[in-house]
Amino acid sequence: MPIKASEACRRRAGQSSDQSSFRTGVPAVATFARPFSGVFPVAPTPFTESGELDLDGQRRVIDCMVDQGVDGICILANYSEQFVLTDVERDTLVDLCLEHTAGRVPVMVTCSHFSTAIASARAQRAASAGASLVMLMPPYHGAALRADENGMFDHFARVADAAGVPVMVQDAPLSGVTLAVPFLVRLARELPLVRYFKIEVPQAAAKLRALIAAGGDTIEGPFDGEEAITLMPDLDAGATGTMSSALLPDLIRPVFDAFRAGRRAEAREGYARILPLINYENRQCGLRAAKTVMKEGGVIKSDAVRHPLEALAPATRAELLELAREANPLALRWGH
Repeated sequence: MPIKASEACRRRAGQSSDQSSFRTGVPAVATFARPFSGVFPVAPTPFTESGELDLDGQRRVIDCMVDQGVDGICILANYSEQFVLTDVERDTLVDLCLEHTAGRVPVMVTCSHFSTAIASARAQRAASAGASLVMLMPPYHGAALRADENGMFDHFARVADAAGVPVMVQDAPLSGVTLAVPFLVRLARELPLVRYFKIEVPQAAAKLRALIAAGGDTIEGPFDGEEAITLMPDLDAGATGTMSSALLPDLIRPVFDAFRAGRRAEAREGYARILPLINYENRQCGLRAAKTVMKEGGVIKSDAVRHPLEALAPATRAELLELAREANPLALRWGH
């Protein structure tokens, strides 16, 4: 029987390190053991049909994700549509998500910006609100404005100093920046707070393997991303965490757990069952997939995205939901 949101809140809040903060609205400051690892999906940002933040929907997203059995939640990432949010909306979401999560799982806040000062201010604010980690892309703007390696190093160093919590470096094609393995290893060796890396570039497994081999124990958290579309080779390469969307982390969880327990064949079989849905999300839908399924599952009222993004075409939406019904993730039934 699906868990209603109110029931989920009461049950999960009982596991919090600070139950009173969940009830009273005071942010919980929870301490989680490092290294961080496991399933850390990205939370979507729900909007109303008129384009406003749906704050109640955001709370329900957080509760659903906790019920999905996640090890942590990432907010304000690219799959959260961070690029269509105002600074005021960012602050609202940081406060709401940290307060509502209430120490049930660690929360990672994406703080990327070309400006080192702005990224530092974002990271400091996130940490002050209770974030366990922050995530950063390298500084870039448009197609051509980049920093050299010394500039990037200083950028990550200053943001880490401002935050005072671990920093995850997001190595993704969106930035157009090539982050060479020796540079990433330098970050890990010289900046104790910069030892988590989300690798989601082509041939991610090869880069993860090279990073772990070169960096050794300084690579505290080698993660993959890109909706877990390369999860099995990335786990084989040594990834200790994965950052998918919120579409099906409850189905990724058994794959991850089986692999970590040494049951690789079981993990491969489980992954093969969910790969069609992951592939369709990655190649056909992007960030709209999780919202579409969560709307269908009663988690949120609208799957609206902000212009210039557009809703899924009806045929694409229908195929996505057909694949989702076959896989049966919690997001498809959580609110019913």
